[in-house]
Amino acid sequence: MTRLFGTDGVRGLANETLTVELSMRLAQAAAPVLGGDAFEGGRRPTAVVARDPRISGEFINAAVVAGLASSGVDVWDAGVLPTPAAAFLVADLDADFGVMISASHNPAPDNGIKFLARGGEKLSDEEEDAIQQRLEQEEPLRPTGAEVGRVRRFSDAEDRYVLHLLTSLPNRLEGLKVVLDCAHGAASGCSPEAFKGAGAEVIVIGADPDGVNINDGCGSTHLESLQAAVKEHGADLGIAHDGDADRCLAVDENGEVVDGDQIMGMMALALKDRGALKDDTLVVTVMSNLGLKLAMREAGVRVVETRVGDRYVLAGMKHGAYSLGGEQSGHVIFSDYATTGDGVLTGLQIAARVAGTGKRLSELATVMEHLPQVLINVSGVDKSRTAEDPEVQAAVSTAMARLGSEGRVLLRPSGTEPVVRVMVEAPDEDVARREAEELAEVVKRELALHH
Repeated sequence: MTRLFGTDGVRGLANETLTVELSMRLAQAAAPVLGGDAFEGGRRPTAVVARDPRISGEFINAAVVAGLASSGVDVWDAGVLPTPAAAFLVADLDADFGVMISASHNPAPDNGIKFLARGGEKLSDEEEDAIQQRLEQEEPLRPTGAEVGRVRRFSDAEDRYVLHLLTSLPNRLEGLKVVLDCAHGAASGCSPEAFKGAGAEVIVIGADPDGVNINDGCGSTHLESLQAAVKEHGADLGIAHDGDADRCLAVDENGEVVDGDQIMGMMALALKDRGALKDDTLVVTVMSNLGLKLAMREAGVRVVETRVGDRYVLAGMKHGAYSLGGEQSGHVIFSDYATTGDGVLTGLQIAARVAGTGKRLSELATVMEHLPQVLINVSGVDKSRTAEDPEVQAAVSTAMARLGSEGRVLLRPSGTEPVVRVMVEAPDEDVARREAEELAEVVKRELALHH
């Protein structure tokens, strides 16, 4: 069977691949899989449902809620909220599971459905497979009468989440001027509220969602507006979210980008200073820059690597009960406060580090030196054959041999997009680019869809 679930839930073009029918059937299939313990215990399961503000989220939300309630699940409809807020509320309410409707950083026509297990954690591959198997092979539950689920509006969801964020701070943010770019997304309300509540002076851009402008030339995938605003207002730093606010990138006082690797390096040292970095260990993915690993080694911080995807980072963190992990893209997980990447939480922690140390963000960001890294996304190819094509694998081996111990090559099919990602690191950017371009040409030739 073709796997429905990618790196982060089920995604597709809304109303074409991610239809009302599929949305409802997914919810109906998830109900007995994720709510099975409740059903077996003789009670109705409860689920939290939230969405980002893209226009298609309205009808997909309606379909998901209908699918759950018709399967005997009581639903708390939380409206527009960040993914990490939905995860927090699942745990805070002790709900059986949650559903987040979002395509994260993707453009507005896309959407997605991701499920959260009890405690607000991402699903395992086995749980996702069980949902898909039930969807394809079994009829949905069809209770009647008093056994159908009830739907309630979760009116104080955002307030609960913001209060939770504020309790995470080691110090307040008075004296800081912060620019927030909310990507016209799910954090447009709660991120400014949280930063103001922490004492910062806040300038807000990208916080007027209309259903179709999410991620459009703004947010963590388009930092130019934030860079300009930080310089224009003389701010101490800028924070950029993506559409569902599970990631965060920063801009220093000079308008320079501070990426996820730098953020993780800074936060690892911040937690280490407070004695809060469990086993002095940071969990990252294979995409993190080699410069981060070298800097952490020098600072006495051990680095553990996982597959790409914040749920794999979380699994690696759970394995050793580690307190910090994340991705180069800005998904950062503080396991003392969250079960998933949380862009608002991360932004607050960055600002708290600036306020607490009295240092500029530009100085704190020098925690690591980036090794030149070139990433090329190759489209129009059959990404499923990446690992098995002999010509592609031979080209990878050749490139690795040329780079030696001072560089590395990473080739992987995207879990969320129809592309193969070619990444090369080397001490010299021209070398990295040449190797990446040569390898991308091989991938394009050998894995072409008509090949």
